[in-house]
This record gives sequence, C-alpha cells and structure tokens, in this order.
Amino acid sequence: MRHTALLVIYHLEAKQGKTQMPQKPLQISVKKESGQTGPPQISRQELLASIRSLQDDVGQISELASEEKQVVAVFFESLLKLMQPLAKTMPVSPVALPEEMGNVVQANIDPTGHLVILYQDGQVDLKNLSEEAHRDLMISVMIDVMPKFKQLTSAHRRKIEKRIDFLSSVTKELQKISKAFSTATT
Repeated sequence: MRHTALLVIYHLEAKQGKTQMPQKPLQISVKKESGQTGPPQISRQELLASIRSLQDDVGQISELASEEKQVVAVFFESLLKLMQPLAKTMPVSPVALPEEMGNVVQANIDPTGHLVILYQDGQVDLKNLSEEAHRDLMISVMIDVMPKFKQLTSAHRRKIEKRIDFLSSVTKELQKISKAFSTATT
C-alpha cells in the first residue's frame, strides 16, 4: 500500500524590491512505501525545484539585509541630526521594551543610537541599536520615541516663538527710543 503525502513549500518572490509576499505553493509529492523504514522519497525534479526556490530566497534575504543595513545607517544619521539641537538623550518607556529584557527601571537612547538600560538590580547595559542583532529592539524603541520627538519639536518651536515675541517688543521700543534720541541730538 502506498501512502502519498503532500509537502507544500511557499515560494517567495520579491516584487520590485518590495516586501516579499507568499506566492503559489510549490507542491512536492512524497511517496512512502508501506513498511518502509527510511526517509520518504521525492523525485529529483521536485528536489531540484525546491533547492532552486531555496536559492532564490537566500539571494533575496542577502539583498534585503544589505538594503536594511543602508536604511539603518541613514536612519541613525538623521536621528543624530534631529536629536542634537533638541536633547542629549530621549527617555524610552520600560514597558515599550521586550519582556525578555527583564526588570528595566529606566532606558534612554542617545543621538548615536545607543540604548542605555538601567535594571532594577542596579546593573547598566548599553546596546548599539544599529547592530543587526538589535534591529527588533530598535523598532520597539523607535515606536516609543518618535511621538516624543513631536513633543520636543513643539516645545522647541514655542521657546523660539517666545524669544521672538520678547525680542520684537523690546526691539520696537528700542527703535522708538533711538529715533527720539536721534531727533533730540540733531
């Protein structure tokens, strides 16, 4: 008696450099004879098709990893330019961090993309968010921090507006005084 199992491997294709989406499944028939003790047998053609699909996926992963590295570099360059005039560090809510990080009491990100983490036991850890190993953590941190930039930029704008308002009123009065003084001395 022959038993046939159907193995479905999703073949991923990149669409114009965008996120990969599962396409049509590649079907491989796996045949196992009744009482057979070895691994199931698949045809050479099906095996080669599966390997080619795997090769495509590996190539796309390599391209995407390279692209991600460039995007992260530009992101942190922009973050540095944005943070320098606004803040030396930005607080990161401990609840925004993954649970597996443990009992985080406080966390801050600096303009170079380093996350300083203070744990409940007093231990301090420094993570470079631009490193590939910390990309998921970087996303969690940015989701928490980006709305805070809006608050910082709004506060910075209000501060400048207040200075301009003050300087404008003082300048008008100084102009009047200097005009009157100029008239009195001529």
